[in-house]
Amino acid sequence: MYNVKEDLVVIKRGVEDLLLENELVAKLKKRKPLRIKCGFDPTAPDLHLGHTVLINKLKQLQDMGHTILFLIGDFTGMIGDPTGKSVTRPALTEADVKKNAASYKEQVFKILDPEKTEIVFNSEWMSKLSAADLIQLAAKHTVARMLERDDFTKRYQSGKPIAIHEFLYPLIQGYDSVAMKADMEIGGTDQKFNLLVGRELQKHYGMEQQVVLTMPILEGLDGVQKMSKSLNNYIGITDAPDDMFGKIMSISDDLMWRYFELLSFKSMDTISGWKDDVANGTNPRDIKFKLASEIIERFHNLDAAEQSQKNFIARFQKGAIPDDIDEVTIDAEGEGIPIAPLLKIAGIVPSTSEAYRMIKQGAVKINGKKVSERNLLIKKGTEDIYQVGKRRFAKVFVK
Repeated sequence: MYNVKEDLVVIKRGVEDLLLENELVAKLKKRKPLRIKCGFDPTAPDLHLGHTVLINKLKQLQDMGHTILFLIGDFTGMIGDPTGKSVTRPALTEADVKKNAASYKEQVFKILDPEKTEIVFNSEWMSKLSAADLIQLAAKHTVARMLERDDFTKRYQSGKPIAIHEFLYPLIQGYDSVAMKADMEIGGTDQKFNLLVGRELQKHYGMEQQVVLTMPILEGLDGVQKMSKSLNNYIGITDAPDDMFGKIMSISDDLMWRYFELLSFKSMDTISGWKDDVANGTNPRDIKFKLASEIIERFHNLDAAEQSQKNFIARFQKGAIPDDIDEVTIDAEGEGIPIAPLLKIAGIVPSTSEAYRMIKQGAVKINGKKVSERNLLIKKGTEDIYQVGKRRFAKVFVK
């Protein structure tokens, strides 16, 4: 006998909001595959693990037998999503959109089953709307409601401009749900307003309203700010296996559990068991190995995952130094150069203050020996291997 509760456990895993759960239960009880929409603007050619939080949820729903509608917003991408932006976002060119969309399609099928996924572009219906159609669509929402959006409110109150076309973005995203006859739409927490517009527009058009499901924004490697290429705290799904493994191993032990919940396909019972193991003395590193291996196998293959773990152990646990480290020559004044500016010039710390912080933490080594003196002077004529943390190396010659 079909058990809705079992499906809800999987559906609600890691979810921030589910609106409305009673409507979802009613849809599930009909025993018909749901049409589940998730839209991506092709703003960049490469995806990172933060993007896959949504795609993983789509995979879970796909495995339940539901229909996944992976929407590439080629039309909305040329408007520019204003979500979370303090200024008007530049629109993409048509060439950018086509290039990035092709890359998206290749990457999402590392997770989703291409035979059970419909890739759709919103230009298919939006390009057919006339100016009169667009005006009629705009008439179904008010400026007051638009200004309820947090980012619009802040910009309005601070006197920063809001272009008229930015108001069209949530309307068009909402109309996509009408055109696609979506039963559910999934998005990040920052997209909640836009997803609810979809519900409202479906009601206007006399349709059954979609259920809205939002997923949290994944923190990056620093554990604080959202994963982002611009913040350089990301793991790209096209990263080389060794790089991917090293980055995953660099996250904190606490953050590891959040990554497991949002990125792993292991059951929550299994993950809870590993938490108990760590509480009872198991090294968190050994559990983190499982996370890194699962992610690398997903985006590369099992052999790459196994080899990456061996390489990691050889490099960091046995003290091996990578073969491909940067070589830097530094011209010193006087007798030499203090270690903090040396590390900055060598490019293995972003600032001298970060160098001091890493020295204090015991994370700086010269030729494998830990540095404890924050003002250590590196004399002219020396050539040494400098290491910060587990993954940053440079061979530096001081002359």
